[in-house]
Amino acid sequence: MKNTATFFTTLLSLTVLFITLHACNSAAEKTETVITENLRFNESTLPYNGGLLIANFGAEQLNPLNNEQKGYIAYYKDGKTEKLIPADGTLSGPKGMFEKAGYLYICDVNKIVIYNLNNPAEKPVTIGMPEGDVFVNDLACDGTNLYISVTNTGNIYKLDISQTPVAENAHPELWYNVAGANGLVIDGKKMYVASYPPDGVTTENNVVYVIENINTPQARKLITVPGQYDGLALSSNKQVLYTTNWVPAEVTAIDLNTGEITKVEVKTELTGPADISITGGKLYIPDLPGSKMVEVVL
Repeated sequence: MKNTATFFTTLLSLTVLFITLHACNSAAEKTETVITENLRFNESTLPYNGGLLIANFGAEQLNPLNNEQKGYIAYYKDGKTEKLIPADGTLSGPKGMFEKAGYLYICDVNKIVIYNLNNPAEKPVTIGMPEGDVFVNDLACDGTNLYISVTNTGNIYKLDISQTPVAENAHPELWYNVAGANGLVIDGKKMYVASYPPDGVTTENNVVYVIENINTPQARKLITVPGQYDGLALSSNKQVLYTTNWVPAEVTAIDLNTGEITKVEVKTELTGPADISITGGKLYIPDLPGSKMVEVVL
């Protein structure tokens, strides 16, 4: 009787172990999907209407400052990618995006372009940026003001978008400067800024910064590991900041409580991970040189 009880106890333990290992293996197997349909040098992503907007250069060669006017915006949902805003000769190097009240704001070379998503064929509004501010990169909004990063100068501009649509003669106001300002994220009054060296030479200033209060901007280094940081995204609970890095090509997670930095395991090879997004428990990573997007289950 004792031997029988021991046998069933051992069998039960092995069964539990098998189920646990199977569950862990199943979770590990469902980590990512690679999307390539209708993508051509895709730089940025933005959750929208239950799916994802993806900005594409559409150019012959990879050049973020090209003037080929082949840029377009794709829309990914339920495993399908379609062109929502086709190449109409307006966009060349579309990058960071922001949507408000049905209007899509897009960073492009030396300008911001605004499309009416309810009527994408309508002539878009174009807001020119100051001369020299060509590498217009990302957007973040505090509800009233849209913040615009320019990587080649490090300038960050502020544009009042309380009135929608914004008039074509609107003038962004210089707000602050962070070396190599690239990706932006706002959480309440706090802003995070990723720094990317526009000349490709990484320095100690190319890190991730935090500005504790956008009303009195003062940047400090959130991390001190130099890199070529591009996209930023906050976890749903606002406790983890995800960032992409070109050198090395990877995605990392910064614990905002402890400061601990961990690498996000991505099985798909990345060559230039750009402007990421998080939605529906998934991380979307555009690989700009690879013309693909990687969907990772968090």
